[in-house]
Amino acid sequence: MSVKRELIEILACPKCKGDVEERGMFLVCLKCKLAFPVLGGEVPDMIIEDAWDLKKAKDSKFRHKIKF
Repeated sequence: MSVKRELIEILACPKCKGDVEERGMFLVCLKCKLAFPVLGGEVPDMIIEDAWDLKKAKDSKFRHKIKF
């Protein structure tokens, strides 16, 4: 399961208000280089403090083990 396309289209990065795109188990802001985990396969965690650095997300192949 993944985040619905309609939701991704209206979501914005909470830090810079830029666009986000889905990559694996994350929504990614390329401007801020932040990766926001998607919980339970469909609920994005858009809290800045919970975001991963983009490099960390890339190193994990855009996968996480966070439980919802």
